Amino acid sequence: MRHVTTVVGATGLLGSAICEQLAATGVPVRALVRPTSEPAKVERLTRAGVEPRRGDLKDPASLEAACEGAQAVISTASSTLSRQEGDSIQSVDLNGQRALVKAAQRAGVEHFVFISFAPLQGRFPLQDAKRAVEEALMGSGLPRYTILQPTYFTEVWLSPALGFDYRNARARIFGTGHGRLNWISVEDVARFSVRALTSPRAWNRVLELGGEEALSQLDVVRLFEQASGRTWTLEHMSEQELREQSLGASDPLQRSFATLMLNVALGAPIDPRPAMEALSLRPSRLRDYVARVVAEQSLSPRESQLR
Repeated sequence: MRHVTTVVGATGLLGSAICEQLAATGVPVRALVRPTSEPAKVERLTRAGVEPRRGDLKDPASLEAACEGAQAVISTASSTLSRQEGDSIQSVDLNGQRALVKAAQRAGVEHFVFISFAPLQGRFPLQDAKRAVEEALMGSGLPRYTILQPTYFTEVWLSPALGFDYRNARARIFGTGHGRLNWISVEDVARFSVRALTSPRAWNRVLELGGEEALSQLDVVRLFEQASGRTWTLEHMSEQELREQSLGASDPLQRSFATLMLNVALGAPIDPRPAMEALSLRPSRLRDYVARVVAEQSLSPRESQLR
């Protein structure tokens, strides 16, 4: 059983992609699945050949069972996108992740891959939690760790859910729109995560992940306009508005989200080359994502379903 890889956060956008990529390579995969997880997501993992294991980051005993006999653990879990009762940055992103590191240590796990995010400006609860878990992992004594720090996910931050409405050619721009980011696809982060397990140059390292081009929000809008032939309507949230939201939020998650938006406005470019060299992979291009989205928008609903 020592060749099993346990994925925590397996029903999320990134975790499910990691599970499917691992299973496709023939690696035995165990997924920590909460009792409240959507049955359809669990069924999809099962069809891919993944073994679901009931548990929760807030339940230390279940973490022991999830790590038992595992060679590696990959953790993508966070309270930010799938918040349920009892979930918080404190209970999940901090205490839960540190408990998982301890469970992995006790179970004799050989390699722990932690998905964090690239350092951003300002102090905020989510970033504080990520850095604390990184420190706990580096000091855990586990034989190998890899800390991956992706930038902003393309499919999340350049989506209608966050005001980037490519269906209606409208975008909510944070700040002036000139801050540059190395946007990265969820599928690329999954590829890098899987490759970290077998790439010695990625072991016991902290690696920032991002696309090769640092593009601003306005650059992305121009790519969509060029690909679709449509002129976009822009709505701006000023940097001052974003700062006030960040400082005025009493809820740790709201404050964190507001500060993440502020950092989109400010820009946070990284150098993705060390990770590319360590893992021998290149991320996909943002312009290819744009072309795919525009092509999908031109399909009829029936064609889109078949695709």
